[in-house]
Amino acid sequence: MNTIDVTAAAAALPQAWSSQVLGRVGPTEVKVLRMDGLPLPEERHDLAEVLLVLDGRLELLVDGVAVPVGPGGMYVVPAGVPHAVAAGSRGTLVIVEAGP
Repeated sequence: MNTIDVTAAAAALPQAWSSQVLGRVGPTEVKVLRMDGLPLPEERHDLAEVLLVLDGRLELLVDGVAVPVGPGGMYVVPAGVPHAVAAGSRGTLVIVEAGP
């Protein structure tokens, strides 16, 4: 497998908030997406997920509490915890989560 330019992969996506799977480790997927400033509604997952901001800033709301994540920052959303994206989130986000 070749080296993946994660930032270039995010820039090439056809639209913001549309993720692309870059790789898999067992049942875990590593995805990338581009944030465009628009908010996303609250969601929750059965398993924990990792959110890693490569560049820009993620304005995360975790169980109603603001959790800003800056460049190089990472946040682990625990399983079952409601979370949403507030307006103003921009940049490149990597998500690590269990696949389907």
